Amino acid sequence: MTTPASHFVAACVQLRASRDVACNIEAALGHVRTAAGNGADLIITPEQTALMELDRKVLFANTFAEEDYPALAALGALAAELGIWLIIGSLAIRVRPDKVANRQFVIDPNGRVVARYDKIHMFDVDLPGGESYRESRNNLAGSIAITTDLPWGRAGLSICYDVRFPGLYRDLARAGAIFLTIPAAFTRTTGEAHWHVLLRARAIETGSFVFAAAQGGHHENGRDTFGHSMIISPWGEILAEAGIEPGVIMAGIDPAQAADARRRIPSLGHDRSFTLRHAMTPPKARAS
Repeated sequence: MTTPASHFVAACVQLRASRDVACNIEAALGHVRTAAGNGADLIITPEQTALMELDRKVLFANTFAEEDYPALAALGALAAELGIWLIIGSLAIRVRPDKVANRQFVIDPNGRVVARYDKIHMFDVDLPGGESYRESRNNLAGSIAITTDLPWGRAGLSICYDVRFPGLYRDLARAGAIFLTIPAAFTRTTGEAHWHVLLRARAIETGSFVFAAAQGGHHENGRDTFGHSMIISPWGEILAEAGIEPGVIMAGIDPAQAADARRRIPSLGHDRSFTLRHAMTPPKARAS
């Protein structure tokens, strides 16, 4: 594991991606430049940085194999130009004629991809008000959890709906991760109810920093996303939070806070095995 370095500045880019890949790339590049210009060392973009699309035909007409994806090439070149670490929250990467992978990329200051993660948990849900999503229809689910070393410590990668599966984050933390990436395109409905609680819980229960760059607002495809990108400390404090509009949030990060939180509450080492049993329902009391 990389020995954590001194303090650094992390930034989350909030976007409102449309159906126009070129426009989305330009928007992401602009916000990354802004964050770097303001001193960010590590910058994270949201889930589906280059395209927000529900229509299958439109989606597949605007997705690419990894080696051909213009967003990956452009953002990699910018990371090298600026000398920053960049995490692309995710891109829809064509992996089969009928499937894409919701793939996250970690790019070093030389513009090289040093880690990839394919979203494991698929957002197949029916929400109040008629909202219905079947991510598995177009996406091939990943099956491998990923950690990678940054100059300041180890990061564990995840995407959006993964946040509802705490076992993943416990495993990432046990594997040495002190930074958790949770880029997202949370719906407004679920975001209003659960976003803050879930993100703070993942930080608190693992003693890790959480970097959650998000999509926000009303999208061209008709979907409404919650926004509220956040950077959260290992003690559960919200260090920075966006609203709904596109932009950048930033926070100074002291990696030593993760070790401190884990010393205070060493729950990662307190698991115990147990047996689950169902107690028989007691008989009803006789009427007097």
